[in-house]
Amino acid sequence: MKKLYHVIMLLLVFLATACSSTQSLQEYYVDSAENPNFLSFDVPTSILKLDKVELTEKQKEALESLRKLNVLAFKKTSENVISYQEEKTKVKAILKNKDFSELMRVNTPYGKATIKYLGDADAIDEVVVFGDDKEKGFLLVRVLGKDMNPANMMQLIQAIQKSDYKGEGFGQLENLFNR
Repeated sequence: MKKLYHVIMLLLVFLATACSSTQSLQEYYVDSAENPNFLSFDVPTSILKLDKVELTEKQKEALESLRKLNVLAFKKTSENVISYQEEKTKVKAILKNKDFSELMRVNTPYGKATIKYLGDADAIDEVVVFGDDKEKGFLLVRVLGKDMNPANMMQLIQAIQKSDYKGEGFGQLENLFNR
């Protein structure tokens, strides 16, 4: 009987430590989608209008590795300051997960941003951009793909610059953060 007790206790300890208390980024997106403080939308790669641009093989490869962007934005107001701090803390805790590798940190006139990724350095499955402005709120963008190559992605950005794409699909963000 004592042996059974020890086995059960060991199993309970294992289960308690195996279950992570930190939410995944996907779970955070789903949980936040219905929150009125957030704007949430997906952007398909077809919006980039690259079907009319002649792409190199590397650019085609990069485009094929890209699936979509998930955008989640929190607009800070005088009424939701506490909620803003809570949500920002949750996002930072999620992004501290050891599975995320930091690519870079950026300071811009629009605020601070951190860019992280999941996957291998030459075969990235997800890029996460977390931008924060203390006055306006924060933005969380997931770039989802399969085996994305950073060098090819830079070439894809060059191709987007040559296309007719003028930022369509992101007007909601501009309206959200303009005062």
